Amino acid sequence: MNGGAVNGGAVNGRRAAGPTYVGVDIGTSVIKAALFDGNGEQRALRTAPARVVNPREGWFEQDMDEVLAAVGEVVRALVDGQDGGAGDPPALLALTGQGDGVWLLDGEGRAVRPAVSWLDARAAGIADGWRADGTTEAVFRRTGGAMFPGCPAPVLAWFDRHEPDVLDRSVTAAYCKDMVMQRLTGVRATDTSDASLPFLDPVTRDYAPDVLEWCGLGHRADLLAPVAEPLPTGTLTAEGAALVGLPVGTPVSAGPFDLPACALGSGLAATSGDGHLIVGTTLACQVAVAELQPGGEPAGLTIPLGPDRWLRSMPAMVGTAALDWTLKLVGRTHDDVDPLLATGEPGAHGVRCLPYFSPAGERAPFVESGARARLDGLTVQTSTADVVRAVCEGIAFAARHCFEAAGLEGEVAVCGGGIRSREWLRLFADALGRPVRVSACPEVGAYGAVLAGIAATGLPVDTAAWARDRAADTTVVNPGEGPAKRYAEEYERYRAAVDRARTEWKERQV
Repeated sequence: MNGGAVNGGAVNGRRAAGPTYVGVDIGTSVIKAALFDGNGEQRALRTAPARVVNPREGWFEQDMDEVLAAVGEVVRALVDGQDGGAGDPPALLALTGQGDGVWLLDGEGRAVRPAVSWLDARAAGIADGWRADGTTEAVFRRTGGAMFPGCPAPVLAWFDRHEPDVLDRSVTAAYCKDMVMQRLTGVRATDTSDASLPFLDPVTRDYAPDVLEWCGLGHRADLLAPVAEPLPTGTLTAEGAALVGLPVGTPVSAGPFDLPACALGSGLAATSGDGHLIVGTTLACQVAVAELQPGGEPAGLTIPLGPDRWLRSMPAMVGTAALDWTLKLVGRTHDDVDPLLATGEPGAHGVRCLPYFSPAGERAPFVESGARARLDGLTVQTSTADVVRAVCEGIAFAARHCFEAAGLEGEVAVCGGGIRSREWLRLFADALGRPVRVSACPEVGAYGAVLAGIAATGLPVDTAAWARDRAADTTVVNPGEGPAKRYAEEYERYRAAVDRARTEWKERQV
């Protein structure tokens, strides 16, 4: 494993009565398993770290066996912790996880090589070339998804050009949750959410052969797993059962991937124009839309949610990772964030941040592989609190920029590790200039996977009653009139700075 212990504990002390359901969220840095009871209440959580390795500059990979072992570890710990494992086994194991990247598998669903993470930048040259020659534009107008270095198309094209033997030895170019699904159940499939970027036709909800040809990958089409609707489902094999400590035959579902799973778990309203924000490793901004009209600058992706309904998603490359780096730089911890933000004021005394810290650049609300972070306005009088606030403000402005591109009109539901900071949560409300709603469920990704899995497997569960019960427990944070006005002015300065920086990034790449 990763040298880290499985952590967790009961979310509340009451015993889970009746049927239970396990949701697993296979994140980039943390893998989590949450237990939900027959009323949809989260009862317990177990977590384990995930390891991303950096074998070369700009390359980010994960060991699939480590990821799989961590999934087994957290599920076993979760189930064993409930009455010593003596109760009835869960009625469902529902998977979600990180999207994008490429997880190359052989015919048995085992790793051909380490997984290429969505963070990876090795295919930046290919992505830049496609943007220059119009391929990205054509794909975006066709599918509603724009390509960036860590998405499957440029990564597969990179392997096809530089290491074709790796693809020749592979049977499936999978996504994270689908790799786990195949190892647990033997089912080789994906869902419409993961298939959305970039090969899925959002109308037919199947792969678009012309898009594969535009990317020079028509001869590799057999690497794409079948798209199962509403989700891939199966049952635990003997090998899978031994891994997670559940009975053979336990129902398993896979999907949607973490962005739409979190939106579902947060209770994103069906009303067109409502939004959802994930303040996690990525800063994901999503808006429910009723019309499929890929317009504007190519960026983000369009995820089918149901008949005549889609999720317009703008997943920026860096969210909490930018704050993590900043805290390490100034010698502080996450426990210091609230006190540091509480002592400052909007504008961070003139310190301003462009939060593009990923070495792969940015993918939303624009695609620029050369995008880089910037801190301006520093003097010898700049305090640690000013620097931390400037980064937090920059990330919040990036969210506003993404929401504007996605067409936000209504309310915003919010989740993710970043909102554990109450001050940062308030800052988001002020910077967005609208109320933000926090779900009462701590692990909305795992919860969304369970909701989707129950629907896909046909389990007789009244999830509508779960939603009604959950609605009464949500927290709404309203923007302050004064701070919201100040942030509206700061945001205009931020947008002007982004426009200037984009010109510089392009000139640097020439």
